[in-house]
Amino acid sequence: MSRRTMAIWVFIAVTASFAAAADNKQIPAKLTAAEIADRNVQARGGLSAWRAVQALTMSGKMDAGGNNRPTLPIPGKKSGAGMPQPRPAEQIQLPFSMELKRPHKSRVEVVFKGQTAIQVFDGTNGWKLRPFLNRMEVEPYTADEMKTVAMQSELDGPIADYAAKGTALELVGMEKVEGHDAYNLKLTMKSGQVTHVWIDASTFLETKMDGAPRRLDGKDRPVEIYLRDYHPVNGLQIPYVIETRVHDPGIPGAIMPSSMTEKIIIDKVEVNPPLSDSRFFKAQLEATASAKPTSVQTPTSASLAMR
Repeated sequence: MSRRTMAIWVFIAVTASFAAAADNKQIPAKLTAAEIADRNVQARGGLSAWRAVQALTMSGKMDAGGNNRPTLPIPGKKSGAGMPQPRPAEQIQLPFSMELKRPHKSRVEVVFKGQTAIQVFDGTNGWKLRPFLNRMEVEPYTADEMKTVAMQSELDGPIADYAAKGTALELVGMEKVEGHDAYNLKLTMKSGQVTHVWIDASTFLETKMDGAPRRLDGKDRPVEIYLRDYHPVNGLQIPYVIETRVHDPGIPGAIMPSSMTEKIIIDKVEVNPPLSDSRFFKAQLEATASAKPTSVQTPTSASLAMR
C-alpha cells in the first residue's frame, strides 16, 4: 500500500496505529471519555447520519516525490559545519480519487503523466497496479499492507458506535494541539490494538491522530496525522486538509527532531454515490491492466507516491 495514499484514510478517522501515548503534560478534564465521544459524534453530524452512509467518494491532490528531511551531519566536521542542512523540497501534487464502500471496500487512483496507479481492496483481499514503477501486472498486497488495511474500521470511524465495536475508551488528559486545547482519547480495540485520537475541546472534531509508524533508515518513526479545514457535506463534517508528519528524532547532531510532512487536499466529497462492487474486485483491475498501453516510462521521484 502506498505510504502517501494510506494517509487518505484518516479523513474518515479510520487510521489506527501501535504508537504509544504522547508525553505532553496532562491537565485534568471535566468531561468523561464517553461524554467526549458523544459530543464528537454529534459534531461530525450525528450517529444516525453516519450510519446512513453506505459509500463515499472523494478527489483532490496529494503530495508526492518530495524529501524535506535534513541531510545527515558530516563526520569529523566541527560543530555547525556538519549540522544537517535542509534538502530541496521536490514534492509535486498529484490528482487522486478514492472510493469507499461498506463494510471495508476501497479503491484509490493516482494519476501521473497520463498513467493511473490503482489500489483496490474488496474487504478481504487487496491488489495494486503501479505503472509509475513500470509494473504493468496486477500484484497482491504484501503481508504488511494486509495488516495495515485490516486495522481500518467502518466509514464512520473508530469512535462512533465504539461500544458496539468492542472498543474501550480512556481519557488520558487534555493537551495542546497546534495551540488549541484538545482531549487525548486512548482507544483500545477489540483486537487489543491501541491508538490515540485528539478531540478539539471547542469544536469536538478530531484534530490529530496517531498514524502507523513508518520505517525510515531501518528504524520505525512515529507518525502524527493532523485534520483541518472541516466542511459540511450532506450534514456531515469532513476534513478537507490532512497533513501527515513523520518524525525522525534520532538524527545525530540535530538540535531538534526533524520531520517529513505530506499533505492531502480534498476538493470534492460525495456521500452515497452509486458504486458497483465490481470496482473493488481483482477481475476489474486485471481488465484495466490488460487495456493499458505497453509503453515503458522511466520512474521519477514522483513515482515514489505509489511505492
